[in-house]
Amino acid sequence: MAETVPTLVLLSGLLCDERIWQPVRDALPSPIPADIRAFPGFRTIEAMASHVLESVPGPLIVVGHSMGGRVALEAAAQAPDRVVGLGLANTGVHPPAPGEAEGRGKLIACARTGGMEALADAWLPPMMGGSAERSAALMPDLRAMVAANSRESYEGQIAALLARPDAASALRAYRGPILLLAAEQDRWSPPRQHQDMQVLAPQSELHVLADAGHMLPYERPVPVAALIGDWLTAHWPNLAARSA
Repeated sequence: MAETVPTLVLLSGLLCDERIWQPVRDALPSPIPADIRAFPGFRTIEAMASHVLESVPGPLIVVGHSMGGRVALEAAAQAPDRVVGLGLANTGVHPPAPGEAEGRGKLIACARTGGMEALADAWLPPMMGGSAERSAALMPDLRAMVAANSRESYEGQIAALLARPDAASALRAYRGPILLLAAEQDRWSPPRQHQDMQVLAPQSELHVLADAGHMLPYERPVPVAALIGDWLTAHWPNLAARSA
């Protein structure tokens, strides 16, 4: 019987949709297909992970950005026999920090008062890294992506993050290959968090990319795609057979 080839699934983060991963998918080695998932309308990390597991059959390689990394870890906790590889970008495994609820509450108030466009203007700029010129060039598309979310969906995702499950235990228990991607200028999920994650999962490989912030997949899609492609080739050389 032929071996079942896993499906690569790219999981989007808070206020993000397929646009955050599309440049990476476009830059992946051409034989490697990828399925992108986003989570509008969900209110728990557990439900997001269950949705991925229910909607994509067979073994999975899940690569999550930001909140999507939390979803990837929860999917591995729910179905360790199906999640054969984990990629975690610009994320963490810590519980809510002191003051986190208050900080997120201020952004919710911004959205309630000024709409999602005002939220995008307040939330996005501190997330970016690299040159001011590149950030300015990327901002219109990122702003449109954020503004496409409803306020209700945003508040549901915030509720999910504030009630997030224990991701550290999920990471510590996972035995498959792990790819950790961090950005030098990510102030929200700094490289230090990813170094701490590597301690919990010594089998993981960590790459810290320069000239980028929290929106790493959109800011530097070509090197991100190259790192993911190399990792996939090293562990699943037959992945390209899915497109044959």
